[in-house]
Parts: sequence; C-alpha cells; structure tokens
Amino acid sequence: MIGQTVSHYRIIEKLGEGGMGVVYKAEDLTLRRTVALKFLPEDSLSDEVAAVRFMQEARAAAALDHPNICTVYEIGEHDGRAFIAMAFLDGESLRDRIKQGPLKLQDAIDIGVEIAKGLDHAHEHGVVHRDIKSANVFITVKGSVKIVDFGLAKRTGSTTLTKSGMIIGTLRYMSPEQARAEEVDYRTDIWSLGVILYEMLTGVLPFRGEFDQAVGYQVLNIDPEPITSVRSGIPIELERITLKAMAKNPGHRYQHADEMVVDLQRTAENMLTSSLPSSRSYGRSKRGRRRWILATGGFGLAVAVVIVAVIIFFPSKSIPFNNRDWILITDFENQTGEDNFEGTISEA
Repeated sequence: MIGQTVSHYRIIEKLGEGGMGVVYKAEDLTLRRTVALKFLPEDSLSDEVAAVRFMQEARAAAALDHPNICTVYEIGEHDGRAFIAMAFLDGESLRDRIKQGPLKLQDAIDIGVEIAKGLDHAHEHGVVHRDIKSANVFITVKGSVKIVDFGLAKRTGSTTLTKSGMIIGTLRYMSPEQARAEEVDYRTDIWSLGVILYEMLTGVLPFRGEFDQAVGYQVLNIDPEPITSVRSGIPIELERITLKAMAKNPGHRYQHADEMVVDLQRTAENMLTSSLPSSRSYGRSKRGRRRWILATGGFGLAVAVVIVAVIIFFPSKSIPFNNRDWILITDFENQTGEDNFEGTISEA
C-alpha cells in the first residue's frame, strides 16, 4: 500500500504488524501532518469478530482524550477495509527501552506514574485495556508516555466478544483472573502495570519460562522473586507498591490507578529527601562550628594571659618601687587546662 492514497492520507511506509492490525506511517494531505494508519490484517478481513473488535478499539480509544493515551483522529473505510487514523509517535516502545537494561529508579517511577494516570482516565470512562504491556507503552523522543493499542479493550457493561473459556491478552502480563478466562475489570490493568514496574526495575519479567504452561502456573500460583533480591538499591516502599499491584487476589491490589500515582509520587519525594543533607547532620555541623569558635577564643585568651604575665613578671629592666608606685592585678580565667597558667598572689 506504500505510495497509495487512502481517503486524504498518503501512505509513506510500513511501521509494523501484529495480530490486531497493520500500521503505516502516512501524511494527512488536508492538515499537512504525519499520522499513523492502522488496518486490519488481510487474513482477518473475513473474520467478523476481528472486524467488530477492530471497531471496538477505534471507538474505545476515540472516546479517550488524555496526554498519556495515543490520540485517535478518525475512523474511516477504504475499499471496504476499515482503518484508524491516529497520532504518529516518534520514539521507541518501553519494551525496546528495557532491552537496554533496567531503568534508573526515577525514570521507572516517572513512567509508572504516567501509565497509571492514563489508565485512571480510561477506567473513569469505563474502558479496560486488557493488554497493558511494555510493548504497548510508547516513549516519544520528547519523553512523553503514551498507551497504545486498545485492540482488546472492553467497555464496562458491554457485551463480550470472547468465547467462554477463551484466554485473550499477553500471558506474561495478564492477571490470574484473566489467565483463568474469567470476567475482568480495571484491576486487571493494575496487575499488568505492576508487571511493567517489575520489568522496568529489574530488566526481567516476574513470570517467565520456556513454555506458556509454566508461565501460566507461575501467574496463578507462585509469587514473583523479590525485586530487592534481583537488584540492589531498590527502596522497600517501591517494592511494596509493585508487589501490591500484583496481588493475586484483586481485592488486595490497588483498587484504583490513582492510588498508585499517589504512592509512587510519595516514594519519589522520599528518595529525593533522603539524598539531601538531613537537618540532624546540619545541626551537628553548626555545633561543630560553635565548638571551633569557642576553642579558638580560648586559645586567644590564653595567649593574652602569657603576654601579660611576661610583661609583669619578667620586665626588661629592674626598676625599684617607691611608696607611690602600684601594680594593678586583674583576674583572668584560665581556659587552657594547663596548670602553668594558674596565677597565685603572695605578699611581699
């Protein structure tokens, strides 16, 4: 399709292909902007369920307007083939970013907060994504975080398109209830976000294995390895947030994505505070300076005492006294701790 014009979009190049569609980079000839066009795969054109799901994605995403969700511009059709026109994102997927190694703690927290904000908006509008994973999170060249691919999204209260007992989603990221092909709600997305947090912090998935059966068993029955045993330097609170999101019982997870936002932001603030000099150490430094000043003053006084003593007791010339001569003796406090400087008065 490269070089063809679909509606008022000229297709430039193919960006990628997956089970839910083929995506092309295109130019909007009317508004003179770059967009992404998504079409159903050709082998799915005769699949009525796939076609309905495709339109379900378009409508679910189009109903959402949030900085952390990829914007849908238009839903159209060309030669009997439906397409979705959406914002073109220049950057890389979170999955590709993680392939380079675990993320810095602050970066992982920031990305987790942005994903949670996008999910909270979707959930408020009755949309459950059901396929949250690092491959469906995009990081733009400007650092913006975008949730993409609502192909498996479900509106709360809508009729399901999934046959009974049929598992949909990505096994390594799906919640236990999703893996059991049970009815799910927004807490399944919160589980998946917990998996992404674990992946960002450690560079590996919490549930992994060569075969899907082994992964599925872990999702249902095995707790993930503690993050702190995989990577050192992880704050305990950050590990607690991640594992709470992945509680196998939905009732023990965060019940709303905005609760995760609050905890993640608080953890980031605590990390920043702990990296600054504490008030206690500042107090110690002030006391240290005060002791130094007192010690210096004491030394200066001691020097003055020595000078006066030399002048009084060791004059340069011996001058006889008469009854009009007198000596003024002034008390000095010896702060040196040396007995030599303790003065005594004796009668002549």
